[in-house]
Amino acid sequence: MPATIVLGAQWGDEGKGKVTDVFAENADLVVRYQGGNNAGHTIVIGAERFALSLIPSGVMYPACTPVIASGCVIDPKVLLAEIAMLTERGVDPSGLRISSNAHLIMPYHRKLDAVMERYLGRQMIGTTKKGIGPAYTDKYSRQGIRIQDLFDPKIFRDKLDVVLADKNKLLTRVYNQLPMDAEEIATEYLSYAEALLPFVTDTSLLIWEAIETKQTVLFEGAQGTLLDIDHGTYPFVTSSSPTAGGALTGSGIGPKAIDRVVGVAKAYISRVGTGPFPTELSDEIGETMVTVGGEFGTVTGRRRRCGWLDLVALRYSARVNSLTQIFLTKIDILSEFDTLQVAVAYSSLGETYTELPRQQRVLYNCTPIYEELPGWKSDITGVRRFADLPKEAQQYIEFIEERTGVPIGWVSVGPERQQVLTRSS
Repeated sequence: MPATIVLGAQWGDEGKGKVTDVFAENADLVVRYQGGNNAGHTIVIGAERFALSLIPSGVMYPACTPVIASGCVIDPKVLLAEIAMLTERGVDPSGLRISSNAHLIMPYHRKLDAVMERYLGRQMIGTTKKGIGPAYTDKYSRQGIRIQDLFDPKIFRDKLDVVLADKNKLLTRVYNQLPMDAEEIATEYLSYAEALLPFVTDTSLLIWEAIETKQTVLFEGAQGTLLDIDHGTYPFVTSSSPTAGGALTGSGIGPKAIDRVVGVAKAYISRVGTGPFPTELSDEIGETMVTVGGEFGTVTGRRRRCGWLDLVALRYSARVNSLTQIFLTKIDILSEFDTLQVAVAYSSLGETYTELPRQQRVLYNCTPIYEELPGWKSDITGVRRFADLPKEAQQYIEFIEERTGVPIGWVSVGPERQQVLTRSS
């Protein structure tokens, strides 16, 4: 596993935290390459549950260096609170490394995120209101403030004065909000500099040196492929690129460094927030998936919408990411059902689609075309070998492989580290 990308192959919430944790045991670096504290993952170690939103899963292993790369946006208050939480619970986060080029989430980003979403009304995106979108907007409009600016108070204040003058006009004249005070923001943010300084470095160089010396590097994506700003169900997407291409730009490495791309997919599918969802179930089956699967957001606690597995979307994810393998999660939740449905195509406006429609109007009117497979109705959480799974569960896995053209290398049968079947190395 010299250099592996682990990413969400659906709308996020596929169990990437557990998957990264499983792989991180043998990794020298685990690199978070995009997103902010709008993403969360839960790691279960025995009776202990760790909910992380920024720090990569590799922090759980003393020999592994967790890295927050340039493609991320960072709320320093949240990051320092996460560092403190890990320290208090006996996990040493001192090996964490943060890119000096990563952008800061500022108080006006959070404010704008909340008021802009409210003003959208029925057209709201369903953001977490944590400032991620406005922070990325400033990054690409070249108004962003970066981690490195915290260590030069004059540069920080000059940048802040310019951008806040613009933001205050927007807040007061458009959204009827009170203006924000530059002195107050500067005092708060510059106070974070001393605590963050030991962690900050050139992470692109750090990653490159690790790859050059044949160390094992794991790239960890947040959210999922269908939430990608370019390739997702726009506009109901995140503000960055969770896809494999985003791992390269967000980390500052080239494509030749990557050996494999592992897509994490649930055995069913879910999404949080608004946006199209062809296989969504609003009945008792969907409710069972929510309750038995614990489908509530790690960061927000929001209830996730659930539905049957969508192979049209999964094939799309395999294509845009060049997936080499799939890590299938939460197949144990399907033990609840007598029969299973899998979407193999869509019908929309009189047409049949075997590939993901790119027009929003078409996707909103999609009716899934299902194939039915038998369920197994037995507890599989103790199974550790593929051959010991019920034959119906084996058939379900093989059906997904056949229809996506991507081998399933691992199957998760429960939330804990050891509840994994390995089918290939």
